Amino acid sequence: MQISESKRLFAHAQQFIPGGVNSPVRAFRAVGGEPLFIKKAEGAYLIDEDGNQFIELINSWGPMILGHNHPMIKEAVLKAMEDGTSFGAPTAKEIEIAELIVSMVPSVEKVRMVNSGTEATMSAIRVARGYTGRDKFIKMEGNYHGHGDSFLISAGSGAMTMGNPDSPGVTKGTAKDTLLAPYNDLEAIETLVAANKGEIAALILEPVPGNMGLCLPKVGYLQGLRDICTREGIVLIFDEVMTGFRLAKGGAQELFGVVPDMTTLGKIIGGGMPVGAYGGKKEIMEFVSPSGPVYQAGTLSGNPIAMAAGLAMLNHLNAHPEEYARLNHIGELISEGIMGINRELGLNYTVNRLGSMYSLFFTDQEVYDFATAKESDTALFGKYFQAMLKRGVYLAPSQFESLFLSTALSDELIEKILQAHRESMIELMN
Repeated sequence: MQISESKRLFAHAQQFIPGGVNSPVRAFRAVGGEPLFIKKAEGAYLIDEDGNQFIELINSWGPMILGHNHPMIKEAVLKAMEDGTSFGAPTAKEIEIAELIVSMVPSVEKVRMVNSGTEATMSAIRVARGYTGRDKFIKMEGNYHGHGDSFLISAGSGAMTMGNPDSPGVTKGTAKDTLLAPYNDLEAIETLVAANKGEIAALILEPVPGNMGLCLPKVGYLQGLRDICTREGIVLIFDEVMTGFRLAKGGAQELFGVVPDMTTLGKIIGGGMPVGAYGGKKEIMEFVSPSGPVYQAGTLSGNPIAMAAGLAMLNHLNAHPEEYARLNHIGELISEGIMGINRELGLNYTVNRLGSMYSLFFTDQEVYDFATAKESDTALFGKYFQAMLKRGVYLAPSQFESLFLSTALSDELIEKILQAHRESMIELMN
């Protein structure tokens, strides 16, 4: 595989961009080698600056449910651009997409558009604090809610990959209001609540974490959290930036039948454009300025290009529930295929899957929280990543990132992925 142009670009980038990348996981430090610079994406493929073509299983970290550069999304974006790219003023499209989100997501009665998942989670915590008059909040170890100061404490994803789960620059004053609990452990939540009675504004979690690899909630866990939060007057926030509109039209909350008080969304809303949103019960969202005293603003919030892309994506998903059946089928074929190949080769690595999200963990132990995810052999994953890349399959460059599948994956491409997996595992064994 010729990667001379990517190497040249990476060397050049490091002169002007910290680490040569604009997001840490892209640096390939966890898997060895240097990052590939992507020139184009189409359907199920990425094409790099050297002309190499890869079947890819990240889909821009989730939003490309229908594959890259989908004609419907592209048409919506190009049409919107004819009228301008940013107004800093209200548009009709913002109302349309807000009404659509309210109709699709069980917990959302009112919604505010922002520009990223990080903005959404930061804002949701602020609103929960304003609504309850309390300062503290609970987050789960290994759950990643963006790079807001309050969240960079036992974070997953890129923080784990870079070996810096607790970031310098986060003050002790900020950290003291963040309470940590293991994911899937209701007893730990009860202990925290008892020790901080009447002081906890919110509990935020990824209902299905994808930032310590994919982990699944144990039976009764999400409902248990709902019951505790209802009893204690704590605002329950589901971070569905990854799972919203991907696992089901109404996200993980629809799938599991547990309705939070607030939900944060991102990625998929914009069909790949920069976007985020947070929403929830009317009485909570009415605390947001200008209706209420909790301030949050953004010049590019509700950007007309992002709204056009999001409307195209969400209208399609809302009108075509069969897309979810297709996504689930693709996820099943790939995950079952991987497990079958592993069994044939005498390997007992863990595969977690839900719908079109999955992770292969290089451990033979069950993975259900941050501690068990960290038992994975990350060096072996790095070798696997490179072996798959060599065979034309582009994975997330971290053991601690879920993979995201798209409807652009045909049966033929799935066979190629599984063949690459077989050859890669044999290479690792030898």
